[in-house]
Amino acid sequence: RKFLPALAALVVLTGCDNDSVENIVAQPPADVAQIAVLHASPDAPAVNVIVGGTTQAAGADFKAGIGPVDIAAGTYSVQVDGLTPGGTTTVIGPVDLTFASNVRYTIVAAGPVASIAPIIVESDTSAVTAGNARAVVFHGAPSAPAVDVYVTAPGADLAASTALGSFSFGESLGPVEVPAADYQIRVTLAGDASTVVFDSGTITLADGADLFISAVDNTTTGTAPITLAVLDGTSASEILDVNTPTAFRVIHASPDAGPVDVIVNDDTANPILEDVEFAQFSGFIEVPADTYNVKVTAANQPGVVAINADLPLAAGVETSVYAVDTFANIDAQLLVDDRRSVATQSKVRILHASPTAMDVDIFVTAPGTDITTVAPTFAAVPFRAETGYVDLAAGTYTVTVTPTGTTTAAIGPVDITIAAGGVYTAVARDPLPGETALGLILLDDFND
Repeated sequence: RKFLPALAALVVLTGCDNDSVENIVAQPPADVAQIAVLHASPDAPAVNVIVGGTTQAAGADFKAGIGPVDIAAGTYSVQVDGLTPGGTTTVIGPVDLTFASNVRYTIVAAGPVASIAPIIVESDTSAVTAGNARAVVFHGAPSAPAVDVYVTAPGADLAASTALGSFSFGESLGPVEVPAADYQIRVTLAGDASTVVFDSGTITLADGADLFISAVDNTTTGTAPITLAVLDGTSASEILDVNTPTAFRVIHASPDAGPVDVIVNDDTANPILEDVEFAQFSGFIEVPADTYNVKVTAANQPGVVAINADLPLAAGVETSVYAVDTFANIDAQLLVDDRRSVATQSKVRILHASPTAMDVDIFVTAPGTDITTVAPTFAAVPFRAETGYVDLAAGTYTVTVTPTGTTTAAIGPVDITIAAGGVYTAVARDPLPGETALGLILLDDFND
């Protein structure tokens, strides 16, 4: 609380996606408290938050939350259960907490899984003064260092500005009210005003906004160590660093297309990828967020265009661009990737990209399992469909792909070994040149 004098400016963190945020929370009756919940653990699975036997937040993932919601003042048992492949596992509590009348309690699941703990932040439930906005600011980014915070008019020179204070993991500031206005917040390494590690850009704080803002670890693109998770009373949202890039990669999954080049925005002199063979793929390429024209052409023949697609690529989003189908019908298929590591389990996604395989059943089983005795893990998967990310416990599994309704292997059986914290993508493909067997393109942590 030693930073309270600086809070009047810190509230500018509360702009959401550089848009105006406006929410007024009604004042509760005298015998009612309020609770809110935020999932701020960067490597934890989705969680259920249970207060007094009632689930207040169900399946809340990282940077998600609820509240505030009214609850009768009193003492309650509070626990947080992680959703793992083996079922729910209690990761916090149960612990008895007392909620007093007219106090808002924000329960933050903070820290990495190995040391996750509930941090309770208390704040006010009274109405926001007309013409003002109010916020509580919390440092919930365990991987971020101690930092100095500068809050200025947009575009102000940091060399002529004074730091408003320093923050470390687990500290909270506020609540404080400030006039609704436009601001810019920049975060620097502690004692080093020349090294900006987060820049909000210009953000507008609207009249009546009543917010809880937490710095959380950045698990997406770019070099900023943090992003900001915001609870506005009705939903959760995120503020990215103004310079956060997008990222994309290209996977050649068209069996008869031959080697290809990938050209962005018609820069034929500088293809971003050259001579990519069937079943090969690039790493992720970070570029400023924008809409890009991407052409896939025959290698060294920029006039022979197989795919011509305009791709809207958003900041903080990683996108895989698959060249799929036979050359006569080749198309670009975009899938958004989620490469956040979850310490308690692995994440596996399978894409059906074999144009000759028709609909398939996919079996993901323990090694040695007779698939004639079990139901498919994914049934009747059509060409170009994907499973989404499936949570699996670490271990070795056998993947077998069959024509739908049969147990005759078209792909596999293939053993895969996956680790907790890993993210894995497998792509069912047609045979490689000179071969007859269908197979898999293995992406992400399969390549480590």
